[in-house]
Amino acid sequence: MKTKTIVLSVVASALPALCIANNKLNMVIGTYTDNGSKGVYSFLFDQQTGKATAQHSLALKNPSYLAFAPNGRYFYAVSENNDTTASLNAIAFGRDGSMKLLNTQRTHGEDPCYVETDGHVVMTANYSGGSLSVFPIAADGSLKPMASQHKGTIGGPDLTRQDKPHVHCTRFTKDGYMLATNFSADQILSFKYNKTAGTLTPYSAPVNVDKDSGPRHLTFSPNGKDVYLMSELSGDITAFHYANGLLKRFQTIAADDAKARGGADIHLSPDGKFVYASTRLKGDGITIFKRLASGKLVRVGQQPTGLHPRNFIITPNGKFVLVACRDANKIQVYARNPQTGLLSDTHQDILVQHPVCVKFAPAQHQ
Repeated sequence: MKTKTIVLSVVASALPALCIANNKLNMVIGTYTDNGSKGVYSFLFDQQTGKATAQHSLALKNPSYLAFAPNGRYFYAVSENNDTTASLNAIAFGRDGSMKLLNTQRTHGEDPCYVETDGHVVMTANYSGGSLSVFPIAADGSLKPMASQHKGTIGGPDLTRQDKPHVHCTRFTKDGYMLATNFSADQILSFKYNKTAGTLTPYSAPVNVDKDSGPRHLTFSPNGKDVYLMSELSGDITAFHYANGLLKRFQTIAADDAKARGGADIHLSPDGKFVYASTRLKGDGITIFKRLASGKLVRVGQQPTGLHPRNFIITPNGKFVLVACRDANKIQVYARNPQTGLLSDTHQDILVQHPVCVKFAPAQHQ
């Protein structure tokens, strides 16, 4: 079957806001800019047909990860640089997909690779800097200077990849806490979050995972009571019951058959019935698990993808999975079977140089 592609245009589209209905989703794509990419791109994605239409672009260096504010009027994108220019950018977002840079703040930690926001503060996980930075948000959506920073630690056995602190992911919980992956110590850190003050306070002892795991990304069940960790080095998923800032492990299951030490992203389907995990470096693809009533996972399949599937996202209606294949220079659009959880390629690739992050704008800004 001949692959259909969507050629990216750098010319801004004039799509009116009235075109954006429930099935038409504004989305933004973050990239690495070492291979011809301009920076951030916006598209209109039809979650009934799987077709994407190019809208706008914004020049920015290495906006490898981004996150929308809950109101959708702003999003925050890192500049993942390995020097003192590493930074976080505040961007105003229009319903027509237009983007305007508001301001930039230094992260004071190299290679920020993850962003999380609740609309009050923005947090970055700074991989090479081995830290978590916290930024208050001004009334106009712009960023205030970094207010606090928390450091990761070492302790893992891999003397090449865990030789210095790395923090890879930060996630708010539903009950006033924050969790962070302490990659180089094989731990998850827990903080009490004061929304009014915008502060984090270390809460409990770090939760240890298996040595040589390299904990990377965290995701939550729809009710917030189960947490699933994707580890990069081991390629395993670790499942925890969660309550009041505390984690209790109840399962570990392999996702990376090739043992390539390239576990990447993890997400649940909107109905909470399936878990998906991306793996890279060898045997690249998405591993698929059915989630039982107990929260435990049972493997049901594996979908090969293009090279280096880093981040991916599932449409709100659960119909499609969009996979950012960095080294294939495209985002693959897969149809998802809601009964089996399995994926099939729609051959509606979105061509972008070095895509690494895909996010949909919140429903209220569609």
